[in-house]
Amino acid sequence: MVPEVIRVLIPAAMAFIVGMAITPLLTHYLYKHKMWKKKSGKLALDGSVALEFNRLHEVQETRAPRMGGIIVWASVLITTLGVAFLASLTTSATLDTINFLSRSQTWIPLATLAIGAIIGLLDDLMVIRESGEGMRLRYRLLFVVIISTFIGWWFYDKLGVSAIGIPFFAPVQIGWLVIVLFVITSLALYASGVIDGIDGLSGGVFGSIFAAYAIIAFSQNQIDLAAFCAAIVGGLLAFLWFNIPPARFYMSDTGTMGLTLTLAVVAFMTNNHGSGVGIAVLPIVGGLLVVTVASNIAQVIFKKLFGRKLLRVAPLHHHFEAIGWPGYKVVMRYWVLSIVLACAGVILAVAAN
Repeated sequence: MVPEVIRVLIPAAMAFIVGMAITPLLTHYLYKHKMWKKKSGKLALDGSVALEFNRLHEVQETRAPRMGGIIVWASVLITTLGVAFLASLTTSATLDTINFLSRSQTWIPLATLAIGAIIGLLDDLMVIRESGEGMRLRYRLLFVVIISTFIGWWFYDKLGVSAIGIPFFAPVQIGWLVIVLFVITSLALYASGVIDGIDGLSGGVFGSIFAAYAIIAFSQNQIDLAAFCAAIVGGLLAFLWFNIPPARFYMSDTGTMGLTLTLAVVAFMTNNHGSGVGIAVLPIVGGLLVVTVASNIAQVIFKKLFGRKLLRVAPLHHHFEAIGWPGYKVVMRYWVLSIVLACAGVILAVAAN
């Protein structure tokens, strides 16, 4: 019998190995076909030219290919489906035990990861055109609303999720509003995808977050979901190996859209039908994602009210660059904070159960 902790760690190791193995092939393809932005430049949140951002990242934007997020989701898909396929071909008890593809725990997050990644990939393919224009934001947001409404309905109608677990208190029943909450959560998390802005930043932060939810799921005996989260961590580590400055490629939308939407699903799955607190600890575990979105919102509001910017550049990590912090210092300090916040969220979630 394979111990449950090994069942969780094996997928992480496998996804890492798969990610490291497919990276040379992907890198060759991305560079051969010049899959990077053809011209630098970005608009600010209010539609004006982002002069400060463009000054900081004029070279970086066209230096390396996009679509590095393929490493993350491809390694997870290959690991998950590969193990399930091998388990179906044999009578090996070991393979059957480490097979973490299950209808009750991993079908929804795996499908969300794949669908989000594909939509993000389409956006990336549009961005690398000579025009440099990706999919319009309204269409990307529309997709997020449609897919999250369906998943939220599935949680409510099929899985019976109708409450939010609150640490040390009774769950709060919200009924069908759980659908609305899931849509809002998905939109907020997708907006936080702009944390993919400095070499190595998003990979480290998302790695800490999914590692935290792997532990939370494990503590709630959701072993398959814990293994799935661990596989994502393995894929992220493989990506991060090549994304550490100077990055060989960028995660871009094919990575961030899939990961942020999947994170919303995982948070609701670890809500455990009201007896867990996966939703409640999300603002803690994903604290840096919250800060990223909040800094963008604060920048827009402050500029409208006072006619000037609150930050040199939004989101916050670019502000630190603008005031003189080297990119690697911002990244490593974000890594430290992400680990601390992940630990705090895990402690609260486990203590509350």
